[in-house]
Amino acid sequence: MKIKIMAIGDVVGIPGRDALKGWLRTAKRDQGIEFAVVNGENIAGGSGLTPSLYEDLRVAGADVVTSGDHVYRKKEIIPLMATRDCRIVRPCNYPDQAAGVGWQVVESRNGFRIGVAQVQGRVFMNTPADNPFHAAERAVEALRRQTALVVLDVHAEATSEKVALGWMLDGRVSLLFGTHTHIQTADASVLPKGTAFITDVGMTGPYDSILGRDKDKVLRHFLTTMPMPFDVAVDDVRISGCVATVDTESGLATSCERVQVKVESGNPRPPRR
Repeated sequence: MKIKIMAIGDVVGIPGRDALKGWLRTAKRDQGIEFAVVNGENIAGGSGLTPSLYEDLRVAGADVVTSGDHVYRKKEIIPLMATRDCRIVRPCNYPDQAAGVGWQVVESRNGFRIGVAQVQGRVFMNTPADNPFHAAERAVEALRRQTALVVLDVHAEATSEKVALGWMLDGRVSLLFGTHTHIQTADASVLPKGTAFITDVGMTGPYDSILGRDKDKVLRHFLTTMPMPFDVAVDDVRISGCVATVDTESGLATSCERVQVKVESGNPRPPRR
């Protein structure tokens, strides 16, 4: 049997949250999406995640919420991450003592067991983390003991790390997608051994911006080196991600397609191909 798994890139602030709330559940129903993984680490004012915003993502249709280097920026999320039913995944190459889990297996709407993990890159990243390649090996090995369906979010700045992890895990992961850079790449494909791959799924939020933030303030910072509040922008809101078609028996993908939906006056336009 074939199912569709969707990955949605970094949701930025209220614009990204509201766009997703108005689109994801309908898209899952109309497009036959079995399972959706959403990166939510930038949803709280552009940096971090709160319990109420996590609930917003779940209500919107996120089956699992991944995070990244800003996962603990809002301290109120930490107690929630310690609860048994929480579906937030933080980087698995953080210390064992860090709050939350680096991978978990959850059931989809039709009862398929799907493993979701996240790993954080080390090149150009400020948050210390263990070797992402070793950590990804451990996470994938643990998940594949429970299910053939495995999804990995690689939260990294360097494209080289994301691409290298794709080749290393080809045939052992159903879908490997990159996050963090907020720029969707044009390389969605199925690797030779059957892993759906995209270097970065892009940002869900305002594109009349610099990575989701107010252009003028970011430019002033670059021009003057003075600190500026990087407020979340508001215009040209889009939803970015990808959809992989995966065989439930083998866990291997047969297709991987980019998705970008422009939201105007609360009404998403058809995906850009």
